[in-house]
Amino acid sequence: MTISSPARAGASGVSNQAREITIAHSPDSDDAFMFYALATNKVRSPGIHYTHTLCDIETLNRKAMEGDGLYDVTAISFHVYPYIQEKYALLPSGGSVGEGYGPMIVATRPCSENEIKNKRIAVPGTLTTAYLVLKLFAPEIETEVVAFDQIIPQVLAGKQEAGLIIHEGQLTFDKAGLYRVVDMGKWWHKHTGLPLPLGGNAIRRSLGADVMATVATALRHSIQYALDHRDQALAYAMQFARDLDCDLADQFVGMYVNERTLDYGPDGRDAIRRLLEMGYAAGIIPHAAKVEFVGRDNSFWPR
Repeated sequence: MTISSPARAGASGVSNQAREITIAHSPDSDDAFMFYALATNKVRSPGIHYTHTLCDIETLNRKAMEGDGLYDVTAISFHVYPYIQEKYALLPSGGSVGEGYGPMIVATRPCSENEIKNKRIAVPGTLTTAYLVLKLFAPEIETEVVAFDQIIPQVLAGKQEAGLIIHEGQLTFDKAGLYRVVDMGKWWHKHTGLPLPLGGNAIRRSLGADVMATVATALRHSIQYALDHRDQALAYAMQFARDLDCDLADQFVGMYVNERTLDYGPDGRDAIRRLLEMGYAAGIIPHAAKVEFVGRDNSFWPR
């Protein structure tokens, strides 16, 4: 699905001088909420024409790894950042961070943590941050990749012993009749004392410092606009809220679009670095991470 949000122009539409910037993010209610103002022209960047493509996060992770990367700006799982860090930098806004909550292992009956480590787990992709944290939790655990929206149905049908759920499934698993075995966000916080950074937005370095800074500002303004006009942004996001009523969609958006989405904060940036360092030390990630964010003064700054 592609959504076009043109730059300011005359009656004929997009200015001939407008530079096209391709943005890709997931079709989830939290992503739709934060990009609402950009997608509907509530926030614009002079001389820039934004085109939005919606795709599931595992596909976006893999597309970011291909060649020079398919999109100028792309949502990614933090797990994938070390693979793309030479061509992409992180934007300072737009992250999804769990404050003591996150992806969950669910099963059809209560299980202990030790018991679940001996089961095969359906996972939404091997490049997701959920998968990275799962392997930190249980390095030897057996996994099978299943489309994220099929994990709950397959566990219920007995095709999978347990599942690692992301997105809105975190709010609907109990109504489906499943039991939460481990909340990876709680596990992570217990062991690190930090919030769990799940995903963020990366921008192509080849755009140059000026364009990168302009896009970073636009994204921050889009998130702020959504937070300031919550009802409007939520109504827009509802069209992407799979199987959620308005109250649950509002709850889900509140979990992952908040003040930390505007700015990770020192502990949020430290959490990203810590997560990737642990993944590298455990041999899950083959490359040491050099975490760099786009600065507002057209510079880069590591944390």
